[in-house]
Amino acid sequence: SDLVHAFGERNGWFARNTDEEDFGDMSIWTGKGIDLAGAIARHPMHALGGFFARPRPFLPADHVTTDAGTGLVHMSPDHGEEDFIACKKLGIDPVFAVNDAGFYRDDWEWLPGQGSVINTKFNGADGPICTDLRAAGALLSASEFRHSYPHSWRSKARIIYRCTPQWFIPMDKPSGQVMDYPLPPLEPVTGALATALPTNGPTLRGVALDAIQNTRWVPERSTNRIRSMVEGRPDWVISRQRAWGVPIALYVHRKSGQYLVDPAVNTRIVEAFKAGGADAWFGADHQALLGPEHDLADYEVITDILDVWFDSGSTHSFVVEARYGEGARADLYIEGSDQHRGWFQSSLLESCGTRGQAPYKAVLTHGFALDGTGRKMSKSLGNVVDPLKIMGESGADILRVWVASTDYFDDVRIGKEVLAGSSDAYRKLRNTFRYMLGALSDYDEETEAVSYAEMPELERYMLHRLATLDAELRSVVDKAADSENWLEFSRYTRALFDFANSDLSAFFFDIRKDCLYCDAPSDPKRRAYRTLLDTLFHALVRYAAPIIPFTAEEVWQSRFPSDEESVHFLEWPEIDHHWINAHLDEKWTELRSQREQVNEAIEPLRREKIVRSSLEADVTMGQVLAVGDVDFAEVAIVARVTMGEGDGISVRPSEWHKCGRCWRLLPEVTEDGALCGRCDAVVAP
Repeated sequence: SDLVHAFGERNGWFARNTDEEDFGDMSIWTGKGIDLAGAIARHPMHALGGFFARPRPFLPADHVTTDAGTGLVHMSPDHGEEDFIACKKLGIDPVFAVNDAGFYRDDWEWLPGQGSVINTKFNGADGPICTDLRAAGALLSASEFRHSYPHSWRSKARIIYRCTPQWFIPMDKPSGQVMDYPLPPLEPVTGALATALPTNGPTLRGVALDAIQNTRWVPERSTNRIRSMVEGRPDWVISRQRAWGVPIALYVHRKSGQYLVDPAVNTRIVEAFKAGGADAWFGADHQALLGPEHDLADYEVITDILDVWFDSGSTHSFVVEARYGEGARADLYIEGSDQHRGWFQSSLLESCGTRGQAPYKAVLTHGFALDGTGRKMSKSLGNVVDPLKIMGESGADILRVWVASTDYFDDVRIGKEVLAGSSDAYRKLRNTFRYMLGALSDYDEETEAVSYAEMPELERYMLHRLATLDAELRSVVDKAADSENWLEFSRYTRALFDFANSDLSAFFFDIRKDCLYCDAPSDPKRRAYRTLLDTLFHALVRYAAPIIPFTAEEVWQSRFPSDEESVHFLEWPEIDHHWINAHLDEKWTELRSQREQVNEAIEPLRREKIVRSSLEADVTMGQVLAVGDVDFAEVAIVARVTMGEGDGISVRPSEWHKCGRCWRLLPEVTEDGALCGRCDAVVAP
């Protein structure tokens, strides 16, 4: 053996660090482990009699290697999974050394009064095992070995693995088999046990994998997660040894091992549960439930508790089918990514086993909410963020903005800084609505509205941007969109907020505020601007309603107060997609870029207080886009723009005087405070 030398060193049979292997009078057998298969050994504690008196065979086990030890180990099939599998392959039934109370069995006299297994220290060098092995001459040496011990992650208490009889649903046997017993399905709605499924046909694993293939998984990558779990999972254990829960309400025949399948008995069980709840099983008159056709003495009453995952996995039968009829399926299941192992999978297996299909048409997986630093929320850490507290301090719409802004397919963070960002985004959108409400306070569509053809180019460009936004939002909410974008609220929210902030507040409103405040009410440009504001209002309030429902309703009622009408009764806005204009988009994209360059060039003069606002600046540009009838000085909000040499931009304070009403610096104004021609005409009696 590769470990002979180390074995001799550990036992002190020859000098350490030498190649000499002198075992003295000790008889050492060397060879391959497989050569021992079938050999019989006497138990070291055979003198105790009973269980220990029976000779034991050497068992070949795949998990024993030559990396460490001697290759001969004890087997504990009721405590170790690998040992259990090795014995199961050889047809050896495990001996259950620990009873249901966690104590060693009473006939183990070598451990009298040891008490709970968890609190027993019998493996030490002076413990009963080593002591009895020495007495039998079977202990060559003993040393301490520290290893991690299984423990409860909540209470930190030590635990043991323990083998107990359970109820299983096999994954790879023909439909209708639970170990050696046929499993009847649950009838929809009533929950009554029906007749047994046939014992031939596809396996549960095969049906479930087919159902996964025919289900829509969002995001699409989650398909791989659920498929791999179903492909590799063992048989489904559906029982638990607990003192509470829903019982597995079955009678098993004591001689044949078959459980009773009798529709009349099942009906009586269901009626008992309806009258007394699940606990009725534990105090029931079981002979009365069995009826005169069966003798209670012939049956074992099963008191095992049904696994809660089977409970939750059955919800489709008494939630969906109870409302919409047998065979109905949910359009969508929504839960966290951990439910691929839990609810998603238990629902899938239960429905595939009884209905032959998944209980859902689509499954959406979301991440988990973490605190602001990315840690899992925990009461013990004190980092739980209470949604009710957020709503009490900031309102429900702030929380909804945060939710709608997150990429919920992955874990998301929430904390003061994160919510501050959501509050800022909400405030900007609310201010956009506030501006439009003020600008449209006396708007009369019949007398003021202008047609698309009558609008200035800037207004037509903004209609192009609105139509582009509408197409983007529709692609998010459209059910025909691909699964990666389906229900992608963050994309919807980002597009809406960016439009309100970048296209409207920082650009369009900024340019047209002069027109709104200073032009005559009958001026065609002002009428076109207010016509467009009205179109924007009706679209944006509808777009915003699903995200900030309370604010959207407040905005709508502020303009159209009514006890009967609501923004939430409105349909999606009608947008003319003929407004899409690629030429305008290209032109104004360049104009906006040049506008930003001008603002950057003015900023140093503003910081040095050479100019107080961009309206006081004269700009010389080496190159400017051919703008046609567009006044670029108006777009850049400066006094004037002139052409110069080179590609750069130069800025200087304007020599013109400021109009006392519109604050524009114009050549016609003779002194600061005097009125320009436009303002003089507007205020004239």
